[in-house]
Amino acid sequence: MQPQQTGPDQAFSVLIISSGRDAHLANAVRGISRSTRRPAEIVVCYLNQPEAVPPPSDVPLRVVHAASGPGEPLPLGAGRNAAAAAARSAVLVFLDVDCIPATGMFGHLLADLDRTGGLVMAAPRYLTADADVPAWVSDGDDQVLHRDSVPHHARAALAPAPGEPARASQEYALFWSLGFAVHREIFERIGGFDESFAGYGGEDTDFAFTAQRKAVPLAFSGATMFHQHHGVHRPPLQHLNSIVINARAFRAKWGSWPMTGWLEAFAREGYVSWERDGGDLRLLRRPGPDELAAARVNAPY
Repeated sequence: MQPQQTGPDQAFSVLIISSGRDAHLANAVRGISRSTRRPAEIVVCYLNQPEAVPPPSDVPLRVVHAASGPGEPLPLGAGRNAAAAAARSAVLVFLDVDCIPATGMFGHLLADLDRTGGLVMAAPRYLTADADVPAWVSDGDDQVLHRDSVPHHARAALAPAPGEPARASQEYALFWSLGFAVHREIFERIGGFDESFAGYGGEDTDFAFTAQRKAVPLAFSGATMFHQHHGVHRPPLQHLNSIVINARAFRAKWGSWPMTGWLEAFAREGYVSWERDGGDLRLLRRPGPDELAAARVNAPY
């Protein structure tokens, strides 16, 4: 497959899904507006947030909505697909609501898309709990974000060194939708995100596996984005139910288990019964408030 060319003046759309993350969204939009290569538009898809008011932006910003029923998980895949359908550009950049793009991220990422085609993922750095984001808000200097952030220890080797072109990879299982670029034609060829995956867990890997099956190349770029800090659960007990449901669906579809580290942790702590080499994964019990509180840590990721 020959990659299409985006060129230095090719219009692109930035797509963000958000649910109750208004402060982080405002910083992401602020970062987009400060980029050296700015998009033609920002499309924000609010999930289960019908009355949301978007942050101010000097880049054209449009809003769409996706909703799930009462008590149902967030429709992450449907939200991404709705944003893509609403976008007016032939080049799509998906950006997680927690991520602030470095000023040169889009130029770097789209240059790599020119060279490689397919899916090109940006490189996240994780802001620490004491990161001086207000200083960045005031002066817009990326140096403070670089100083107050760290790479993900398990993914630092994926991205090339600064200034080097994107690195082609067969590690489709390591794809994340935190920030990536793709031509609309390729996104539609993949079929978008499978909306039968509801809530957290597995939908990114499913998307990447479908791309691999359809011979869409994958590359990891050194284009930098900064993931804003929020507390995390280790393991992610707050998403236990959706992870179990989505892991079963993934296994039925692909014949292998996703999220094995989390499943191992859940099994070790008695939340699930899981056979790695078999087809059995059963929810045994749900965490109580004390267990959820104990699992929450104030780490960058």
